[in-house]
Amino acid sequence: MTVKFATPTEMIVAAKRALSDDEWDYINGAAESETSLRRNRQALDCLALRPRVLRDVRKTDASCTFQGVKLRMPVLLAPMGGLERFTKNGGNDVDDAAEEFGLINIISTVTAPTLEEIAANSPHPKVFQIYVRGDDDWIRALVRRVVKAEYWGIALTVDSAFYGNRERLHPSLIASRRVPARDFQKGVTWDTLKVIQDEIGSTPFMLKGIQTAEDAAMAVEHGVQVVYISNHGGRQLDYTLGNIDMLPEIVAAVDGKAEVVVDGGFTRGTDVIKAMALGATAVGIGRLQAWALAAGGAEGLVACLKNLETEIHTTMGLIGVTRLDELDGSYITKTIPVREAHEHSAFPHLPGGRLL
Repeated sequence: MTVKFATPTEMIVAAKRALSDDEWDYINGAAESETSLRRNRQALDCLALRPRVLRDVRKTDASCTFQGVKLRMPVLLAPMGGLERFTKNGGNDVDDAAEEFGLINIISTVTAPTLEEIAANSPHPKVFQIYVRGDDDWIRALVRRVVKAEYWGIALTVDSAFYGNRERLHPSLIASRRVPARDFQKGVTWDTLKVIQDEIGSTPFMLKGIQTAEDAAMAVEHGVQVVYISNHGGRQLDYTLGNIDMLPEIVAAVDGKAEVVVDGGFTRGTDVIKAMALGATAVGIGRLQAWALAAGGAEGLVACLKNLETEIHTTMGLIGVTRLDELDGSYITKTIPVREAHEHSAFPHLPGGRLL
């Protein structure tokens, strides 16, 4: 597939054209009133940057180290289920882009091809994300497969005890996803972590779906190396806070004992810089990744990442920093948003301002 977009706006338009209505709604929709989705974006829009001037910014470095791995920029490719429905090679397209760009991708339990095939696709570090679909023996067997395939890290998603009421989706599609095996997710507890940890040794372990400082502190107590703040893109529980609103208190609760990742509405370079200034180690991208894949497969995702990297470097230069570790809360202040928040509100030049 030849990439035919030069800007994020053109990319989203191309994705809309390439996808069926059901696929489009699966990517863009969220739970019930979609308040959680909108708050993710609104929380980012309620933060303004405080630029410093008269600094030499001829050379900016957007790289970072995540659990000892050098990343070209502080971005992780968040796990997404069913990738094969909107990009030709499914998880391998994401893996190819991550390999080329120098990032870590997180592979969902519920995407194709198999975890072994994606592991063998390229040599760079990657993470396998677990949805629990069986008892403890099922978990052990899955984790042993992941370890044998030599994944660099493992993530457990913990915000999916029930499947969110995603009302943009046709009821038949929701019913098809509420299979009996999902009921095992309801029994995931802090004890489940030990079942996994006993199998993985020193492999980096991420807990995805943390939304409170209390749970972040408990995650550290249970030996989790990465606390991943996420409300599933607003697709699970409605009426949560925007994820970046939770970032400062979770960073404080972790107190340097774990690294912190945050996702939810991050679509521009300015968004990434805001998270880094508030203490995140890296940012996860989901919908942005999905739009890029739908618009151009692996090639489209690489083009999207290059654009995001350009935005990050531009923002760094314009606020007067040359390295990410120079950022802190002094570069951020609260403000009033200037437009209605929704999944496309960071792209006001879309036809009509939004592609429904």
